Amino acid sequence: MATKRRLTPISELVTLAGKRALITGSSAGIGRAIAFRFAEAGADLELADISSPCPSPVKKELEGYGHEVNTYRVDMASDEALSALWEKLAGREPDILVNNAGIYPFKNFLDIDDAFLKRVTDVNLHSVFHMCQQMIRRRQKRGGVIINISSIEAILPVTPGLIAYNISKTGVIGLSRGLAKEYGRRGFRINVLLPGGINTPGTRAVAKEIAKFKLSLLKTGYEFRTRLPLGRNGQPDEVARVALFLASDLASYVHGALVPVDGGFLSA
Repeated sequence: MATKRRLTPISELVTLAGKRALITGSSAGIGRAIAFRFAEAGADLELADISSPCPSPVKKELEGYGHEVNTYRVDMASDEALSALWEKLAGREPDILVNNAGIYPFKNFLDIDDAFLKRVTDVNLHSVFHMCQQMIRRRQKRGGVIINISSIEAILPVTPGLIAYNISKTGVIGLSRGLAKEYGRRGFRINVLLPGGINTPGTRAVAKEIAKFKLSLLKTGYEFRTRLPLGRNGQPDEVARVALFLASDLASYVHGALVPVDGGFLSA
């Protein structure tokens, strides 16, 4: 008689207990939501952001889960700042890296100069390259999980004025899939999240600017909403839940994947 195979309990698969996670762009929006879900799952947190370190009430709330929470003010466009961050983490390198930090300034393609393009790609792409390189270099014998945040704009450009952003987020996909090919057998599991139509402080600020000064983009916003199969925008926590799945052993055989969290937009 065949022995019944024991399934690993869900509680053991979804936990991040004993893991340390480094999350960039973590003071608001998607990054903040990921921090809370990871803390709930048992992870110690290293939180990096260009703004002031994670506000003390938020840090205190995260510490309420009973795990270590450290915050860092980091300019993601600076190689020196990123290297300094990893030096601070020496001896406690994260098991999980979430590259979430990003900017999306609008500019007409014909008005983009080298300085503007460099700033966007430095934050959105070069920092991801640098962070992944540091993670893999410092954890070569231990492996780890890398989750890179791209965008539906990298697959299907929707909004005028985001050419530099589109370039950077498409690059994140190419980087991630290349690393997945090269480092999967070395213990690294690497995936990409593609959020779209998520209500965050950043997207709400952009929407206000569009309403004031870029009325031509209102049509784009209307068309986006009417195309959404779920008929609504998403919340940061809805992205965070998928990030938790990818970070946990629930996703032990998910590697090199592009995972949309977009209400079905790319499928419509």
